[in-house]
Amino acid sequence: MSALSFVVSAKISQRLIQACRLWLPHTAPELKMLTQSCGLLGGSMSDSIHHTTGFSRLFVKWSDKFTGTSSMEQQPHRQTLKPSKLGGTWRTKLLILWVLCGVIGSIWLFLSMKTDINERRKEILASMCDERARMLQDQFEVSMNHVHALAILISTFHHRKQPSAMNQKTFAEYAARTSFERPLVSGVSYAQRVLHAEREQFEREQGWSIKNMETNETSSEQDEYAPVIFSQDTVSYIASLDMMSGKEDRENILRARASGRAVLTSPFRLLNSTHLGVVLTFAVYKIDLPSDSTPEERIQATAGYLGGAFDVESLVKNLLRQLAGNQAITVNVYDMTNSSEPLRMYGPDVTDDEISHISLLDFGDPVRKHEMRCRYNQRQPPPWSAITTSAGILVIVLLVGHIFHAAIIRIAKVEDDFRKMEELKGQAEAADIAKSQFLATVSHEIRTPMNGVLGMLQMLMDTELDPTQLDYACTAQASGKALIKLINEVLDQAKIESGKIELEAVPFDLRDILDDVLSLFSGKSRENNVELAVFVSDQVPDFLIGDPGRFRQIIINLVGNSIKFTKQGHIFLCVYLAEQMKTVMENNRETLSKWQTEGLKNCSSSWKTLSGYETADGRNSWETFKLVVSNAKHLQSGTSENCVSDTSATVRLIVSVEDTGIGIPLDKQKHVFVPFMQVDSSTSRKYGGTGIGLSISRCLVELMSGELNFVSRPGVGSTFTFSIVLRKAQTRSQEDLNPSLPTCLKGRRAIVVDGRAVRAAVTKSHLQRLGVQVETVHDFNSTLAALLGERNDDIGNSSGAVNADVIIVDDEAWGPGTGLAFPQILRESMGKGKLGTPKYLPKMILLATSINNSESEKAKAAGFLETVIVKPLRASAVAAYLQQALGIGNGKQPGKRITNGPISPRSLLLGKKILVVDDNKVNLRVAAGALEKYGASVECAEGGKIAVAKLQPPHSFDACFMDVQMPEIDGFEATRQVRNLETLRNNKEWHVPILAMTADVIHATYEECLRCGMDGYVSKPFEEEQLYRAVAPFLESQKKRL
Repeated sequence: MSALSFVVSAKISQRLIQACRLWLPHTAPELKMLTQSCGLLGGSMSDSIHHTTGFSRLFVKWSDKFTGTSSMEQQPHRQTLKPSKLGGTWRTKLLILWVLCGVIGSIWLFLSMKTDINERRKEILASMCDERARMLQDQFEVSMNHVHALAILISTFHHRKQPSAMNQKTFAEYAARTSFERPLVSGVSYAQRVLHAEREQFEREQGWSIKNMETNETSSEQDEYAPVIFSQDTVSYIASLDMMSGKEDRENILRARASGRAVLTSPFRLLNSTHLGVVLTFAVYKIDLPSDSTPEERIQATAGYLGGAFDVESLVKNLLRQLAGNQAITVNVYDMTNSSEPLRMYGPDVTDDEISHISLLDFGDPVRKHEMRCRYNQRQPPPWSAITTSAGILVIVLLVGHIFHAAIIRIAKVEDDFRKMEELKGQAEAADIAKSQFLATVSHEIRTPMNGVLGMLQMLMDTELDPTQLDYACTAQASGKALIKLINEVLDQAKIESGKIELEAVPFDLRDILDDVLSLFSGKSRENNVELAVFVSDQVPDFLIGDPGRFRQIIINLVGNSIKFTKQGHIFLCVYLAEQMKTVMENNRETLSKWQTEGLKNCSSSWKTLSGYETADGRNSWETFKLVVSNAKHLQSGTSENCVSDTSATVRLIVSVEDTGIGIPLDKQKHVFVPFMQVDSSTSRKYGGTGIGLSISRCLVELMSGELNFVSRPGVGSTFTFSIVLRKAQTRSQEDLNPSLPTCLKGRRAIVVDGRAVRAAVTKSHLQRLGVQVETVHDFNSTLAALLGERNDDIGNSSGAVNADVIIVDDEAWGPGTGLAFPQILRESMGKGKLGTPKYLPKMILLATSINNSESEKAKAAGFLETVIVKPLRASAVAAYLQQALGIGNGKQPGKRITNGPISPRSLLLGKKILVVDDNKVNLRVAAGALEKYGASVECAEGGKIAVAKLQPPHSFDACFMDVQMPEIDGFEATRQVRNLETLRNNKEWHVPILAMTADVIHATYEECLRCGMDGYVSKPFEEEQLYRAVAPFLESQKKRL
């Protein structure tokens, strides 16, 4: 009686669990416990109620329909009534109706299934019968074709050759040897056409007289005869018989020679056999006749008749013997030429009206009609499946009716439980909102004092400190940044787990972001003497649309890990188009396979990589890298079949970070992407970190429709590779794309001297980005050849003499410190006359990973300019180096050193008036100090009311930084009031850029900033560079308008 109650209770519990999981995937513990309890309840009942769930739901639905009320509407009333009062006449009527419908439905189901069974039985019979008919027809056609071929043979070798090449012995022997090609033919014979005037001579030549077919005596006189002159041994008894003496045979012969086609007789009892058969007749012609010959022409050209006797009964028996299941049906073959009196050629005499099927047979004679009739041998068995199914349905209907009363009572109880769960769900939603608010508050309360700590430390470091004090301040600042990084990672992990992390879609320059990352890690790489380089394929668009902050975060995480674990060699960051890399990988599959199989065994001291150290993945070795460069040139010229369509709205990028660090142990590689899991988790571990950077990176990559993978070999290094999908941005002019890059270097020529081909190609790509024409050489002789125009480049293109403006030599061109000797060797070669008498010697610049003052002096003494390009290479820094070396553009005069860091924004902020609004005096001092450092005039306001008053038009402020959380009037409301005041002025000139300063990192805060009219967003704790980057675009646009 309680089975249906369990059904309804379980289904409602399952639906509530699903709703809770969709609405609140990570919420209050109360709802989690409730969800688990409901899951246990539903799981324990699922096995026992599996077969009654559907009927119970249907029954409840019908109950609501008949009573005119829903289950939810009846709930309050049911709680106040006793179970006995729920009964009534309507339930009895409903029960009777339910049983009646069940009986009718069972009968209908039985009849329907029985009909389906009969139809399937007919289809099977039709399929079997058609198959047998088709095989019989095909075998008959094969034998008929061989008989026709024999007729052509007789026409060719007996009638057209003089003397004849055919006689009885030859015919009989040939027919016997080729009888396997005519398995259905019991014998073949040839009857020659003999006119009455030719009879005497014919009988004299044959040595026997023509005999009547029926009497076996000498044939009487008639117009023409058809005596058998050649016969197979199996039918040798018909030799000399006149085929024209039989009535039916005569008609067949006349039809055959007039039509030129095969003609069949009606079924008859074969001679010397009890089987029925037919005779197939072909006319044999003396000459080749065209297809449109008239009957008279065919009769005139007739030379004789070839006949073959077919044993139909044996034919069908052999066919059925070959087929499996031939005992399941009975087969009859009929001659239906006379439809009123069909002639049974094979099969028993069956008169039963059981299911039958007729398949038509075509034996090539259009006059004769044949068909095959098939029947089952046994009568159709009772439809047990229909009986059992309909009976089962009826039993279920009766069972559902039996448990009806208990179900209604149980439903009311479950609905009451559901209402309570709804209340708990509301409480859980409120708890989730409180959780988000708590997260924002805690983040704000931690970041706000940290902003003061880091800001004041930066201001302290800008003062005059002795080395010890500066070291203490730097250590404190590094610790504070590490704490902020930890907070950011934990918050990001929380966002990812709750599914609330969202991506921006704004235009950004990918190359600028990579340059910034290189600048961030340049000091650490020089400290470790590790070469840090980036290569971006020319096919990657300059501007893309995506989330630059999250992309930068991924790159920083991967490069930061490589910096942490790499103490020698290099860290190589590469960006390609997926289509481009796919083509290269397919063309270089053998090389990569060889690298992976033989790389571990190869003990070569020099590898064709960026730094000459072995790497875990060979995709950035020179064998592959040169194909990337070559493929890029083909794509630019449009000759590649895999050229990416310009009409595509998105691009898929492949980004790899390759290092030659310590690698990851094989047993630890499966835990790399597990949050808070580190390779070395012992208390004495050498490397720091929280262990969630890679986990966050992988989640961010997946949000960008990509995937993150890695290859690592202990003691060799690691290569992390990920793909992302970004949208193309609208094409802009070159000046808009790279406003910070000078144009004065376009057309300049340079020679890059580096023994490592990959490193030379990377240097070349940075120079080409500035518009410099570059020639790369890998040894001293190639340098001489390049200056004389006697060499080909790496990809096989010939090049003329290079009038170079500058020669850039890598410090480790052929080994540590070998680049310093290049100027001396070049001068000695010029002195020996190898280069003739050039008008001038190109300026030479040294390219080094790191260099101290003594090394710089040695380079200058060797013949290099004082300007030394320090790696990692960035476009803006390289441009400044070259301008300084060549004395062009805005570059400094030769002899002045340039630091490889960001260009000072002082020129942009100098004289600008900026309002900073914050209720925290420490934050005011930090922001004001950072902006004043760049020459800005800063005014502070300690509340929203003061800010609104100061920003009431007209005013003289160029920009405003406003805190979000402030007493009385917060930053959102203050911004709305300012925008309203600007609207009342009805003048577009009064739109001051307002940038939010907040410690909230949730996406909702950023959206609220945009809704209230703010123009940007700066998160606390901020650095000087962040403030500059946030306000710079607005000041630049103001400068352009002026």
